[in-house]
Amino acid sequence: MKTFDIIPPNEVIRPDLARKIDNLAKPRGSLGRLEELALRVGLIQQSLNPALCSPENILFAGDHGLLAEGISPTPREVTWQQTLHFTQGTGTGIGFLCHQHGFHLRVVDAGVDYDFPSGCGVIDRKVRRGTSNCLYGPAMSTDELDRCLVSGAGVVDAAAADGCNVVSFGEMGAGNTSPSALWMHCLAGVPLPECIGAGSGLDDAGWQHKFEVLTRAAENFERDGWNGFDGTPAAARLAMARFGGFEMAMAVGGMLRAAELGMVILVDGFIMTACILAASRLHPAVLHYAIFAHVGDECGHRRLLGELGADPILSLGLRLGEGSGAVCAYPIVDSAVRMIGEMESFASSNVTKYF
Repeated sequence: MKTFDIIPPNEVIRPDLARKIDNLAKPRGSLGRLEELALRVGLIQQSLNPALCSPENILFAGDHGLLAEGISPTPREVTWQQTLHFTQGTGTGIGFLCHQHGFHLRVVDAGVDYDFPSGCGVIDRKVRRGTSNCLYGPAMSTDELDRCLVSGAGVVDAAAADGCNVVSFGEMGAGNTSPSALWMHCLAGVPLPECIGAGSGLDDAGWQHKFEVLTRAAENFERDGWNGFDGTPAAARLAMARFGGFEMAMAVGGMLRAAELGMVILVDGFIMTACILAASRLHPAVLHYAIFAHVGDECGHRRLLGELGADPILSLGLRLGEGSGAVCAYPIVDSAVRMIGEMESFASSNVTKYF
């Protein structure tokens, strides 16, 4: 079993960070969220002069057995088609955003039902060609879950070796709002109807069918012995393996390793918020390293953010996934870091401090 040693940031530096921010040549608190974000990044990096270096968006892709139940209008082949598309320049949603904001994009095959050609730019970490249908049993074994955690951590190690200290995660997988909703239901105890949205564009009848399928899946899990989340990592692993996708489990491993390394984690939309929820059920300290980028349009996202006590930076009606909202929010975090690093103090600027 993969283990992680995540230590919450040392709070000793907090007063010095707050003092530095308060003594910048501006009215106290006048830069609002930028001041809060600067303090958070300073705590994560344990520095009065934090810096963001070589940002990366790591995108994991995988297929889902539950898609066979008609829970998404997205055809299965879109997973591999779009995964390959991500490697071919700026022509995707996440592609142009990464180009705009200076992110390196890593694309990882966690479990896509397709054999990508060698040299195409997709990193091969395939567990198998899609998960099993979680309506009838576990989507993956606990051994496969552990393999995903190790693989996700390894991709983050590669990013860190390239100088990255701020990372976002994205996903590609037809139907993956459904396992995300089931993780939310199992690990946060939220009633299932409040976890289920339209995904990639279901109409009312489609939503009702999705709800019925996910209800049956949850009931089958209960019949197999699930009594609700009891606060233990073992229970979290059970729910993760029962319903998760390979791409989701690898993102969890990546988040845990990023926190272990003291990196800033930018959390994207509904699916990645479900992943940080799962990560926090394994290691609660991971949340100290997370900055929540946005609240999206997928039903359940706002509720899940509330369960995590998160205050997202943006609200743009996004529901693309891929890490798009996290990359969109990055310039604001960058502004916060530039504020604490580049603004002069009252003393250095010879401006009278008037409060």
